[in-house]
Amino acid sequence: MSGNTFGTLFAVTNFGESHGPAIGCVIDGCPPGMLLSEADIQGDLDRRRPGTSRHVTQRNEPDAVEILSGVYQGKTTGTPICLLIKNTDQRSKDYGNILETFRPGHADYTYLHKYGLRDPRGGGRSSARLTAPMVAAGAVAKKWLFEKYGTTFRGCMTQIGDMAIPFESWEHVPNNPFFAPAADVSSLEVYMDALRKAGDSCGARIRVTASGVPVGLGDPLFDKLDADIAFAMMGINAVKGVEIGAGFASVTQRGTTHGDALSPEGFLSNNAGGVLGGISTGQDLEVSMAIKPTSSIISPRQSIDTAGNPAEVVTKGRHDPCVGIRATPIAEAMLALVVMEHALRQRAQNADVKVGTPDIARSRE
Repeated sequence: MSGNTFGTLFAVTNFGESHGPAIGCVIDGCPPGMLLSEADIQGDLDRRRPGTSRHVTQRNEPDAVEILSGVYQGKTTGTPICLLIKNTDQRSKDYGNILETFRPGHADYTYLHKYGLRDPRGGGRSSARLTAPMVAAGAVAKKWLFEKYGTTFRGCMTQIGDMAIPFESWEHVPNNPFFAPAADVSSLEVYMDALRKAGDSCGARIRVTASGVPVGLGDPLFDKLDADIAFAMMGINAVKGVEIGAGFASVTQRGTTHGDALSPEGFLSNNAGGVLGGISTGQDLEVSMAIKPTSSIISPRQSIDTAGNPAEVVTKGRHDPCVGIRATPIAEAMLALVVMEHALRQRAQNADVKVGTPDIARSRE
């Protein structure tokens, strides 16, 4: 009931605090026999880790992952896999001035009322630092899904603040610090430099997709694939909205265009985002999420202290002016964890199901 475990058949229990000695997770339910090493996980952690550009927090964490259990002679054993990531660059003194006040937009106030105490150092358990273990777990899920079904995951930033980022090509995403699908990101750099100078922050819109998803994943009524995707994405720090497929654009569409027509060659569109009736169609899963502006900013803001008296808060320390910049690999990981969970459910219950209707060609971008 404490909300630290994600999934059931592929259960990931997250542990640690932002400024504790280490963070990590325990994965229970990974099928045995898969080759797995730290190198299979480290690449995604490197994409998420802080200190990689001037546009993100300068906390310099190597995020080097260690596999403590669940792997023998290079293969998963089917027993719990413990992944450990040590914290090496904490600066807890940066948070000494907020011990008796509440940062607007943060979980300080709610944590105190829920638990009767709170860890002010980087937000403790509420810190986005705790997304690193989920990225590590997601890398394990990605590998298994690719080997079993050829499933692949990718994501990009489509908007930062009020600047839309037109899609050019996926090949540009790994070549810039914004995960932007564009060749030229100079305007984004100018925008972020001005934002940081002003002592302010902004939000972002992130797109994440999964290709090569098997048909038939997901269960009615309350374990729908898209419902679980939305649940997973809303569990990421700072996410305030999730869309599947056409999302809110569905409001202005007509039924004659929204419903994805079928042909022997495949679906003719993907407004459903790869899910119909809560079950995967085999098309690409298309997910978009809205991320709020970073709450930790140096501009003074009105608040109260722990006694309820008026107070002014200035958040010092090292923070992302836009937390959405590093959100892409996190969103990919959470989508992979959802697909992994449902793939194992499908294998357990419906592995023997055979139908005569062909698996029509899946859409590709």
